[in-house]
Amino acid sequence: MRAYYADHFVLPLPSGHRFPMGKYARLRERLTGELPAVELHEALPASDGELALVHTPAYVDAIAQGTLAPALQREIGFPWSPAMAERARRSVGATLQAARHVMAQRGGLAANLAGGTHHAYADKGGGFCVFNDFAVAARLMQAEHARRHGGRAPLQVAIVDLDVHQGNGTARIFANDASVFTLSLHGAKNFPFRKEPSDIDVEMPDGTRDDDYLHALDLALDELERRFEPGLVLYLAGADPHEGDRLGRLKLSFDGLEARDRRVMDWAWRRGLPLVFAMGGGYGHDLEATVQVQVNTYRTALAFEQRWQAAARAAATAPTGMRWHNARP
Repeated sequence: MRAYYADHFVLPLPSGHRFPMGKYARLRERLTGELPAVELHEALPASDGELALVHTPAYVDAIAQGTLAPALQREIGFPWSPAMAERARRSVGATLQAARHVMAQRGGLAANLAGGTHHAYADKGGGFCVFNDFAVAARLMQAEHARRHGGRAPLQVAIVDLDVHQGNGTARIFANDASVFTLSLHGAKNFPFRKEPSDIDVEMPDGTRDDDYLHALDLALDELERRFEPGLVLYLAGADPHEGDRLGRLKLSFDGLEARDRRVMDWAWRRGLPLVFAMGGGYGHDLEATVQVQVNTYRTALAFEQRWQAAARAAATAPTGMRWHNARP
């Protein structure tokens, strides 16, 4: 399974800054040591043209040049630096590479070790999000699909956002776009305090535990299936619903979050849908707990990817005319 990283572009954050920058390098270290079947690749930067599929040229230029208004820079939560601008591009680039891979394979899973920057709007950032990687990936995959298929029916993209914070930027970007479906399960009283309407919003009360969360997720996925037929799934697997998270306010266990990941990945698997996932938020009191949630997500994803590869091999050797899904268990 392929995954893309950019953790070697480290932001020079001031002492005491609450963003846990070290989690990205630690995740890569854990994957290298424990899940060597995850094939790690350095992310390439997203180009101006790719970013402009979603973001205004003035905003893209202001990030590149460091000329964003101070109030808007504070809203992002990072001080500007060349490293910040470069890392933001590569965080998007990682999701783009993962999406291109699964679309070329016509199935399976691929990942971004960071990403999930769902608070970024077309013309501004927010909540530690500079550019919106899922929005750019959705637009670029639709454009490339249209070129391959002569502009026929657009690629339908489902964004399943299970970060504890609502994906307000993503919801606004696709508010009037029937080809992208946004689903968000998030803390009712958590950031952002002014939420944007998604296609499905499920607000969870403080203290929600595994069973109630998973029941709500099952209902949301059922509704997504009734209302939409995606050709690509983008999954934001936030670690911040974990009970040990400083900012989460929910009480999901390690086991509950693994079950969450399995539900989403199994939902895509059973429908033969390519899936890209990114890590989103995670602000544990213990950094290792946040990273453990993420490692568990990768372990779950790797099992589904290996299942997909086995099914694809079986289909390749099956008698002519046998459908791909008949090779699945």
